[in-house]
Amino acid sequence: MLKRKASLTATALMLLMSGVLAACGGGDNNKENASTPTSGTSKNGAAETAQLKGDFEIQYFVGGYGDAWWKSMIAGFKELHPDLNIKESAGPKINDQMKPRWIKNDPPDLVYIDGAGGLDVGQAVKDGQLMDLTEWFASAENVDGEKLSDVVITQPSAIEGKLYTVPLVFGSWGTFYDKALFSKNGWEAPKDFDSFVTVSEKIKAAGIAPYIHPGVYTGYLIGGFLFPAMVSANGDDPSILQDVSDLKPGIFKSEPVMKAVGQLVTMRDKGLIDKAAVALNHTDSQMQFLQHKDAFIPNGLWLPNEMAKDTPEGFEFGYIPSISQAPGGKYVANPYTSPMAIASKAKNPEAAKAFIQYIFTKKAAIEWAEKTGALMNLKVDLDSSKASEVSKGAIKFYSSDNLIVAPAVPIQADVNKEMENATLALTDNKIQADEWAERMEKIAEKVRSQK
Repeated sequence: MLKRKASLTATALMLLMSGVLAACGGGDNNKENASTPTSGTSKNGAAETAQLKGDFEIQYFVGGYGDAWWKSMIAGFKELHPDLNIKESAGPKINDQMKPRWIKNDPPDLVYIDGAGGLDVGQAVKDGQLMDLTEWFASAENVDGEKLSDVVITQPSAIEGKLYTVPLVFGSWGTFYDKALFSKNGWEAPKDFDSFVTVSEKIKAAGIAPYIHPGVYTGYLIGGFLFPAMVSANGDDPSILQDVSDLKPGIFKSEPVMKAVGQLVTMRDKGLIDKAAVALNHTDSQMQFLQHKDAFIPNGLWLPNEMAKDTPEGFEFGYIPSISQAPGGKYVANPYTSPMAIASKAKNPEAAKAFIQYIFTKKAAIEWAEKTGALMNLKVDLDSSKASEVSKGAIKFYSSDNLIVAPAVPIQADVNKEMENATLALTDNKIQADEWAERMEKIAEKVRSQK
């Protein structure tokens, strides 16, 4: 499924890996201070923008989310600005098709960054290809008169103190289970690590393996369990992930990281992790989960849609953002995002900004959930919508004060690869926690010395 791959790419970029996709070219700093459309207030109190004219080009990847939402949004925006000539550069191969134009400094005005071959944000910023949105985002309002910074679930990630993207899609790693299976057996969904271990031992006694993950793609385990565990172990302070991203000397031997790794060791030593996991890919592990060979699986919010054709009748997806917190601790959402960005050489930056303001509304977020089965990066009540039950349950977590949204941080590629290998070796009982830390500190030092 294209979207699953896109989501993994986004996660690789924004959570665990960052920097997989490449783009080259120069930038134009003069565009960064382009003025936004004139703002006013309509009779109903909503913010409105001046009429826009000229050409306006949007580049967006079409994968598992489809393009129905984009078509709807663009049509609505066109109604507001009939003199605007909107060009859609879209499709499943659009990233590769547009790459020569980015190289030649002839980019579209607005780009949705997702999918294989998509723009590498870090490299694009380094090359001056993306507009600095810091000042604009600080005060920008959507067309309903709400500040964007107030209504988004997760804030844009800064690069050297500046903002260049606005996350559009909000997904989150987490732990899935079957509500129907748990209800049938009288098992309670865990609220913390202690209750996870307790119910897992009951599950194991019933002849079902408690926990499965795709060992071939250990990033699922890292994103769905290990990173949230680090935040929980750090007193619910997500800055620990920034220290990991920055390769702070000694971070992999620090108390919070070692405590998180220790939880994996506990799961391993208690026999809660299915030993078959080491050789399974994502599809195989998900099938075992759907067949009740395993009760829990770390995954992303795309799981129900991806496995819709293989989901047995009566299966009810349950979702928990994290299972690593101490009793009474907050849930930790470890997000993956797919962002919007404006080219520094945009020919119509006013239209690009206005379009972002147009789509970041509750109405658009509900339509996104209904059309894609996923979540947009906006706080919204989905109870009365046609969104999936998993999306409705997830958004309640994200709107709660009992949840921390971790930052989407980049992890250098070599460090990420070693983290995957070392974590898999740890769960397979080939190394211990101190050896995991030694391996991670060694690769971190190697990468630091190359800078």
